[in-house]
Amino acid sequence: QVQFVESGGGLVQAGDSLRLSCAASGRTQFNYPMGWFRQAPGKEREFVARISWSGDSSYYADSLKARFTITRDNAKGTVYLYMNSLKPEDTAVYYCARAVSDDYLSTSGYDFWGQGTQVTVSS
Repeated sequence: QVQFVESGGGLVQAGDSLRLSCAASGRTQFNYPMGWFRQAPGKEREFVARISWSGDSSYYADSLKARFTITRDNAKGTVYLYMNSLKPEDTAVYYCARAVSDDYLSTSGYDFWGQGTQVTVSS
């Protein structure tokens, strides 16, 4: 059974940093590109970042690439999202997902998703 578990979210102040983790559990195959998305209340889920299986290439939403960094540790079966200089508009539930197509911007390019972790940034 494919399963991903996110962690690391919480309540922080504007300007703070957070590191989110996404761990593959059990016998989940991890040799796929992985992505992070987020969904704010009342809004559609939006692309944040994606990393190749090897970790040697990554993609970001244009508005976030200056502040967010995606990495992975294949030995640990974990993908990370480092978020710096957080803003109130970064408040959302953050999800990781396994990529199965080259359409990295759309949710349809991913099959299995984690349950999400809440990030709340106060002003």
